[in-house]
Amino acid sequence: QVDLVESGGGMVQVGGSLRLSCAISGRTFGGTMGVGWFRKAPGKEREIVAAISRSGTDSYYADSAKGRFAISRDNAEDTAYLQMSSLKPEDTAVYYCAATYSNAVQITSTGYPYWGQGTQVTVSS
Repeated sequence: QVDLVESGGGMVQVGGSLRLSCAISGRTFGGTMGVGWFRKAPGKEREIVAAISRSGTDSYYADSAKGRFAISRDNAEDTAYLQMSSLKPEDTAVYYCAATYSNAVQITSTGYPYWGQGTQVTVSS
């Protein structure tokens, strides 16, 4: 079993920044995992925001995140991050991190068997 715990969400004003963290623990077999950040806003489908491969060499950003968000990882701490800047009201959502053993970067939710509980991000105007 692999456990993921997100933190760092909260309320921020338009144009502000937040850094989300995703702590990964459990039976990771001592290796790194691919990580994706997803979000779900009220009345909308869950969508991917960003993802990074197990090796860390490949990453993916949704168009809405390009130029504003950055995904990274600290393998020594088994933690992944999503740095969000220039936040907009439409970024308001519950943000989830997810993990996979797949080597290739995964950009759909079906590619991730392990999920965190989510953290709320609210951007106020």
